[in-house]
Amino acid sequence: MGARFTIRGETRRAFLARVAGATAALWMSGGESVSGMGAAHGRRFHISASAHAIETYPDLPEVARAAGITDVWLAGFLYGTWYRRPDALRELVAIWERQGIRTHAINVPLGHPGNALGVSSDSVPTTPPGSWRMARGVDGNWFSGTSVHDPAPAENARAARELQDAGFRELFLDDDFRIAQSPGTIGGCFCDDCRDEFLRLTGYPASAFEDLRQTIRDRRPTPMLRQWIEFWCDKLWAMIRGMQIAAPRMAIGPMVMYLGSEKAGIALDRYRRVPFRVGELMFSDAEFAPVKGKTDELFSCLFHRRFASPELAYSETTAYPEDQLSAANMAAKLTISLIGDVRNTMYMSGLMPFPIEHWAVLGPAMKESARLHDLVAGHPPRGPFKHYWGWDSRLVGNDQPFSLFLATGVPFEVVDDLPDDGWAFLSDADARAVAEGRLKPRCRHLVARPHAATAGPPLTAVPEDLAALFALKARIAPSLRGVPYVEGEVPVVFAWYPTARRGIIWNLTEASQEFRVVRDGRVVFETRLGPLGVAATARM
Repeated sequence: MGARFTIRGETRRAFLARVAGATAALWMSGGESVSGMGAAHGRRFHISASAHAIETYPDLPEVARAAGITDVWLAGFLYGTWYRRPDALRELVAIWERQGIRTHAINVPLGHPGNALGVSSDSVPTTPPGSWRMARGVDGNWFSGTSVHDPAPAENARAARELQDAGFRELFLDDDFRIAQSPGTIGGCFCDDCRDEFLRLTGYPASAFEDLRQTIRDRRPTPMLRQWIEFWCDKLWAMIRGMQIAAPRMAIGPMVMYLGSEKAGIALDRYRRVPFRVGELMFSDAEFAPVKGKTDELFSCLFHRRFASPELAYSETTAYPEDQLSAANMAAKLTISLIGDVRNTMYMSGLMPFPIEHWAVLGPAMKESARLHDLVAGHPPRGPFKHYWGWDSRLVGNDQPFSLFLATGVPFEVVDDLPDDGWAFLSDADARAVAEGRLKPRCRHLVARPHAATAGPPLTAVPEDLAALFALKARIAPSLRGVPYVEGEVPVVFAWYPTARRGIIWNLTEASQEFRVVRDGRVVFETRLGPLGVAATARM
């Protein structure tokens, strides 16, 4: 059962009782088990937990199971070094399986650009081994991580085979499975060997490579830049295919970075049938607290759900560093998965665990989120505001979405192409594509930030601030016939699922708020929500 410890004046026994009591309170009427209810509602709850986590909190498996965790992902092969070899992982597997928790594996295949695992010690190197080659950036800088050179692909394939032979059947590749150092970067290695291979495959002369560099600096989606991106998408796909061939009985999928897409080497259409972690970013209270922090996070999740099936989609419910995201904010991230119909929550915090006290808050929040999810799972959100992230954003954009419209209380839907109705909100890159004729408008209402909407109609300039967006809401409200929306000017997400006859209301503020849903001038639902609270409407 682990060592005795105290948490904020509580004994271990008292803390476990409090977690179990908070969980049980939600289930008194049905008497169902925690994990059983999650499964019944199509929602599962996972944790990434290393050996360091067990060393820090010996009772973590018991506490996590009591809160509702059904699956654990164990760190194995980290960018060229075994953090724990498969024989050592068996000891951890036994600890978690004694609690009835299923076990899976996580590898970090290439190496994060910098220490993103939260541990600096001889047992956890921060860079790949010297036998692995570094990558060269567009401006000539050398860096480790996100570098797809031999022998990294072959060593990752061997590691996948060893994990399969040890009994693992699912493997996630942590989000350095990419060739972009950070969100918004157009990735790739510009070393001489990669340059020569690209030129040989495409037939461009050597003199064209400097043109490519300038195109990347200017973020111009030229045919050559498209070929460069496809070249790297093929390299990453070949790497994962090599792992799948080496470990054919294992499901292997990528953890995708925030708004990760083709410019990061991820050809999204190729990953529809494998586990897929949607990319989020706000890993601390400081990042998640602003309203736009929450809407950016939701925006990325909704974008990636265009490619990931709900059953194979995982959240990135991450705290980093491990103690920088409060339990309340971690619980609030559950609502992003709820709205986006992401069926698997993945709690992460590098190799170090987030505070064990969080589980007393997370357990009840998980049960409530699963209950709400069951009301809308499988039903797409619909609305006059359109969530659009186009090819220019995926190829050359800076990953700064126009996302704040999600906080207006007007329902929205996710679209693959520019719609022929409603109001579509464009990133700067997609607005430029419209202005330059690469993207053909189909409706009269394309909204962009003022500096990106200078070409005039059909681009409409609206600052990305709440005052301007609430003013837009007031102008269009009379035209929303048959469409429910949340009254007023309080930041709130309202996802409307007409085929379920439900809506989900998410309070984005840190204060209790009254909300009224109106349709055609009539109040159809009202509720009071606490800070960051969420509720489903009655059937309407």
